[in-house]
Amino acid sequence: MKRTAIMAACLLSFGIIMGACSDEKASETKHDHSMTYTTNSGDIRETTKSIDHLPTFLNNFEENVAVLYQQAAKHKDLLEHIPCYCGCGEAARHKNNYDCFVHETKKDGSVVWDDHATKCGVCLDIAAESIAAYEKGKSIKEIRQMIDDKYKEGYAKPTPTKS
Repeated sequence: MKRTAIMAACLLSFGIIMGACSDEKASETKHDHSMTYTTNSGDIRETTKSIDHLPTFLNNFEENVAVLYQQAAKHKDLLEHIPCYCGCGEAARHKNNYDCFVHETKKDGSVVWDDHATKCGVCLDIAAESIAAYEKGKSIKEIRQMIDDKYKEGYAKPTPTKS
């Protein structure tokens, strides 16, 4: 009995220590089978079961923001090649404009959304401009050049996007 109590105390202590060492705050809440947490940079991340299920943090925004979030998620192959110029590369460790909207797409199809873009006009503008140009037939290389030219002066250092 004493050994069981000691083991339980050790496991609890280990859990507390691991939580304190985590890169993100453990403030999880459940909404319709989703998980929400806040990162150290203050961004909210919410997991939904698929790309077709938008995060609840978008409920407080106009419909055009939700539409852009869904379009960004559907244009992963494009936006992973487009840098963001808002400073999120250093502040939030983003690697590209896609990261401002989606943190991760898991193997089971669930999506970990990031609310960073809801707080940043630069992120939203870059995604909207890139998607519009792509849908007009421009290549990823042309779009990348267009974004780099437009945002090279007066904005933060670009994310370390793959070329």
